[in-house]
Amino acid sequence: MRRSLRYFLFFLFIFLSFNLYFLFLIPGTDHRYLIYLDFLILFFSFFFAGYEWFSIRRWQKLKLQLLKSTELMTPELDDFENRDIASHDLNIIHEQLNQQYALNCDLQDYIAAWTHEVKLPLSVLYLMNERIDDPQLKNNIREQLEKISLQLNMALVGCKVQSNLYDLQIKKTSLLDCVHASLKNQQFFLIRNHFQLEIDISDDIMVYTDKTWLVYVLDQLISNAIKYAGQSPYLKLYAQTKENRILLHILDHGEGIAVEDLPRIFEKGYTGHNHHNGQYKSTGMGLYLAKCMISRLGHQISVESVENKMTCFTICFQDQRDYFYL
Repeated sequence: MRRSLRYFLFFLFIFLSFNLYFLFLIPGTDHRYLIYLDFLILFFSFFFAGYEWFSIRRWQKLKLQLLKSTELMTPELDDFENRDIASHDLNIIHEQLNQQYALNCDLQDYIAAWTHEVKLPLSVLYLMNERIDDPQLKNNIREQLEKISLQLNMALVGCKVQSNLYDLQIKKTSLLDCVHASLKNQQFFLIRNHFQLEIDISDDIMVYTDKTWLVYVLDQLISNAIKYAGQSPYLKLYAQTKENRILLHILDHGEGIAVEDLPRIFEKGYTGHNHHNGQYKSTGMGLYLAKCMISRLGHQISVESVENKMTCFTICFQDQRDYFYL
């Protein structure tokens, strides 16, 4: 707008200058020449104004398209005013982001190293707990040790999933083996809470995934089923094959999820409105991390629930045989 105003004032100055010059400084000039000159000036002025108007329209259209995209705008807008200032600021922001990223990587490495170090004294505590004669005390301490172990694993895997640099080892994997590995991780709490367990997964069902990350996701889902179990703890894991998809269902008959919470349970830090009788303090990170992992593995996860009756998580595995030479 400011540039257009400057152009308008420039042409107005030329127009007035020629007219005032011929009218007052050159008396007796044939006015037809002056009118012809005015016509030429106005013609080129309108021509230039039209060209400028179409250029601005085209620039605004391109800007609107770029605003809707996720790409940087500066490299595309060559005639962008103050382009050098924008490029300077972008370089500064880029450098600040690199510095912050380096700090985050250092923090993740520290937490990962700390987690591994803590596992050693934790293993010693397991052995010491076996020497306790009091069955009730021994069982209570074992429960807390199992909780600490699960939280350490969550911290370790959480550090890795937050980074874009960790390696995924996608390969043909037995779905039943993944389920058994997760159930083994949770067996203490399943037994302690007297869960009725039902597994309906064929041995020959194979999926293309990273076993470590899938087991972690299953740990989160089974752990939630244990935490929020109902009066008759029940857990069923079963698989279905539909066309080029394999569906793994994790069904429990626990407290369920409120209708208003269902659309947001995978959001970071969302804890919902169900306080679970004050027995557990939810962080809202478990399902968020599970969703992140499932997305990076190329799978999908969904949930159905009826409050105080059931909850069923479904993991969908696409047929990815065409992408592997297996």
